[in-house]
Amino acid sequence: MDTMNRVTAARSDDRTPHAPGTLRVGHPFVSIVIPALNEERYIEECLASLVGQWPEGAYEILVLDGGSTDRTAERVGAFRAGHASVVPLGNPRRIQSAAMNLAAQLASPRATVLLRADAHAVYPPGFVRLCVTALLRTGATSVVVPMRTEARVGAGLQHAIAAAQGSRLGNGGAAHRMGGASGFVEHGHHAAFDRAFFRSIGGYDESFTHNEDAELDLRAVAAGGRIWMCAEAPVVYYPRESLDGLARQYFRHGTGRARTLRKHHLRPRPRQMIPVLALGGCAAGIAAAPVAPALAALALVYPASCIAWGMLQTIRRGDARLMAAGLALMTMHLSWALGFITSYVQPRPGPMARSLPAPSPPYAAAALPWHADASPTHDAR
Repeated sequence: MDTMNRVTAARSDDRTPHAPGTLRVGHPFVSIVIPALNEERYIEECLASLVGQWPEGAYEILVLDGGSTDRTAERVGAFRAGHASVVPLGNPRRIQSAAMNLAAQLASPRATVLLRADAHAVYPPGFVRLCVTALLRTGATSVVVPMRTEARVGAGLQHAIAAAQGSRLGNGGAAHRMGGASGFVEHGHHAAFDRAFFRSIGGYDESFTHNEDAELDLRAVAAGGRIWMCAEAPVVYYPRESLDGLARQYFRHGTGRARTLRKHHLRPRPRQMIPVLALGGCAAGIAAAPVAPALAALALVYPASCIAWGMLQTIRRGDARLMAAGLALMTMHLSWALGFITSYVQPRPGPMARSLPAPSPPYAAAALPWHADASPTHDAR
């Protein structure tokens, strides 16, 4: 079925055949959703890792492109030629939260499970089965998974960035970053959703370009949802390949985290304030340098510690590519802190931007398979 007909099939009489949180056992129809933007280097590997993971005829893979300017659309089209389950669609609003909400509307009327996949990741054999089985077996409304950060072969700086992101210093000891056991949790790397429950709470808040996952989990739990960590299904994630790309990503992560805290009137955790203190110390040291050099020298403790940590990783692992891990760590911390502070000086977030009313006709722009306008804002996790 071509894309235009496929979109038309998501008509206004699309009804989910079950109440939220009451998925039936067996082989439910699964819609795998991949938000994408300029992912020509990763999209084929991602698709190849997901195809065939669920019984034929009982799943679809929706690739929602936010207006790629590289060869992402071409690569998806070529891959689709040999795999009818792959359906390319447009994402007029470009960001990941909008892609998931749009997919929740346009997915097959038979779909009771949504599975969010990252174009910047690869999925192990059995991943879909493990996530869907956990959703059914536990009675959860969503399933989250651990995320392992790794570098691709030949990507030099990416090795250093992966080492920083995979460390406790880089991820703050988040449970889904450090592994852990299966069980009910408050948050994790999003994987499978009960489609009806996802829609009943309004889906993602589309005013969030980042941290939309944590914000959704807060609302899900408040609405009586239950989130299951499936430790048996870790995802391999490929991080940014440059420090400037990493800085942009973590700046947005920081703004997103601050917006979530402000929206829900929450206080930041102590570990979330450490990067802010590091940024404040560095700024104070620079400001004090002309009048109090000795005091300014204290500000060197943080960057020196990061560089030393990177050197230690290089020695311990015997990999010279990790020499830049300390720079990656500083980039992550300081960019996140800057974004966090920037968000706090802006007006408090308003009401949730919803795009999931009761089932209704799909967005007209979604019928354009590879809609391309505006500037990129999507950023894979």
